[in-house]
Amino acid sequence: MTDPLVAAVGAGVRLIELGQPFFTGMPCSPNHPGFRMTLARRHGDLVRPDGGSAASEIIVTGGHVGTHIDALSHVSQDGLLHGGVDAARAQTGGRFSAHGAENLPGFLCRGLLLDIAALHDTDTLPGGYEITVEDLERAARRAGVHPRTGDVVLLRTGWARLFDNAPAYLGNRSGVPGIGVDAARWLADRHIAATGADTTAYECLAPGAGHSVLPVHRILLVDSGIYILEHLALEALAAEHRTEFVFVLAPLRIVGATGSPVRPLAAVSR
Repeated sequence: MTDPLVAAVGAGVRLIELGQPFFTGMPCSPNHPGFRMTLARRHGDLVRPDGGSAASEIIVTGGHVGTHIDALSHVSQDGLLHGGVDAARAQTGGRFSAHGAENLPGFLCRGLLLDIAALHDTDTLPGGYEITVEDLERAARRAGVHPRTGDVVLLRTGWARLFDNAPAYLGNRSGVPGIGVDAARWLADRHIAATGADTTAYECLAPGAGHSVLPVHRILLVDSGIYILEHLALEALAAEHRTEFVFVLAPLRIVGATGSPVRPLAAVSR
């Protein structure tokens, strides 16, 4: 199979957005402070002698709001972070001295789209649907790809179609589709670098259960050191049937943070 980066560069590169826009009132997990932006200075508040003026904003957000990536400090199990790091000791002083977001890597690698919604011939998987190992294997065969070391694997549930309807998207009543424990282990066994989905949590959330437990986060972040992306926008990529592409991402280097807002891109040939 032709290397996707070589193919894209050789034919001319086009970028497909994989992230949601950030705006005040956007859907946000109840576990995190929401995104807020307002103008701190408006044109005309200060006019320079030459007639020039500038506007600027203030932004307040949690690190896990909107399209974002989880750092390895985000989740612990039995008091330990990935690699056996003591979580309580690492978070002393109000920021993490280990596994902070400043250590998140940049990504320029092969990306794969496994379209689970299309596999089931639906626009959107039902709330609470658990993505299985069989789903992943069938979606990979359907796409003609095989996850391998260093890949970024993105799972489409179709849930991003609900993003403009916050109550429906968050799925408090309906639940949210997501990957199950066995399927997460299947991905981890392939030593991928990161994985993500178009939902509020990279988990299968049962109707009414909320974010009560996060077993997939434990398997990926704590046990395997695999980064998680959430709130992805995968509809445009899926509409073009792009199952293999160059994945581009540069997280913010926020010292001691547990995650970073991001703008992921798929680089494809024209």
